[in-house]
Amino acid sequence: MFLSYFKRKILRKKILSELTKLKDRKGFLKAGLPNYHRLFGRDALISAWQLLNEKPGIAKATLEVLSQYQGKVINNEKEEEPGKILHELDFKFKSHPQYHFPFPYYGSIDSTLLFLILFSFYYHKTKDRKFLDSHWGNILMAIHWIEEYGDKDKDLFVEYQRKTEKGLFHQGWKDSFEDHLKIEPPVALVEVQGYQYLALREVAKLAEEKKDWDLVDKLEERAWQLKKKFNERFWMEDKKYFALALNGKKQQRKAITSNPGHLLFTGIIKEKEKIDLVVKRLFEKDMFTPYGIRTHSALEEDFDPTSYHLGSIWPHDNWIIAQGLKKLGYQKEYQKVKKAILRAYRELGYLPEYYGVVDGKITIDLPKPPCYFQAWSLGALFNFL
Repeated sequence: MFLSYFKRKILRKKILSELTKLKDRKGFLKAGLPNYHRLFGRDALISAWQLLNEKPGIAKATLEVLSQYQGKVINNEKEEEPGKILHELDFKFKSHPQYHFPFPYYGSIDSTLLFLILFSFYYHKTKDRKFLDSHWGNILMAIHWIEEYGDKDKDLFVEYQRKTEKGLFHQGWKDSFEDHLKIEPPVALVEVQGYQYLALREVAKLAEEKKDWDLVDKLEERAWQLKKKFNERFWMEDKKYFALALNGKKQQRKAITSNPGHLLFTGIIKEKEKIDLVVKRLFEKDMFTPYGIRTHSALEEDFDPTSYHLGSIWPHDNWIIAQGLKKLGYQKEYQKVKKAILRAYRELGYLPEYYGVVDGKITIDLPKPPCYFQAWSLGALFNFL
């Protein structure tokens, strides 16, 4: 899909106008309409990242509000822990609309890691030293959460296991109240370890700015040890790809999914050969479609192209993968993903939360109707343009 400069400019303006429907008065972006018109930590952080070059104020507002509600105590009903960044909050209500849990709810394994990553991205974009200094305590609390709560068994991997029966069973971006991923907890998701690695490296850079050399050494040492162990434990030699997760017995969940594509922007993959193999696998016909990369391989037994997480296509998922492709110099592959997402937009006339591809055709006739407007889908489209 080729667009002239002027058409791109008009479309970007239209997207920004649509995003205003999701913008809270505090300045962050709510997740989406009609079901998620409230603050979600993960969604807000990723959409702020997508808009960072154009609207850095959204990132600042997002980091600010998440700092205000950063976990302070241990509260199992809310899954709150000191230093943890929330998963979900509605300022108008005390609990979830379906009464699953009280607000704020902290059942997200990756929001704390993404908080640290975005903080560093924001600082290096704006050089806002006053903001960094005033929130340095929040950053240190988040690092403490990684070490003491995210990695309870001290094996270097960040893991989750829900603490309330009303909480989310899976707490990565493919979250659910059910065990749709078929992984026995505690769960160490593949992309979460990549996020942890990048968070450690990025905060080490911030610690250099603060001239805290002991912290720099500690973070770099943990990152180095994590990278070594991760590549040993998550790599599936028989499939030449990374496992979806390690379960509570430290066994691999051997599924071919889009999740390892998120590793590409983090730097955690040790060997160039493994990077090449991951990139190649993402573009094989069971994963790549004319409208983007599937969440789940069509060769897996539980594959369903119309499911929420087991075979559908998510624009934000593709965008994150594309950031790694671009960063590592896979320009041809980056353009393939970009063109696929733009093709989906062109055929649908908008870009929803997710969509299916059945017999080569795009569809939004799905068991769970996709949301629109959705912040990280619109952010992906805006950034690609």
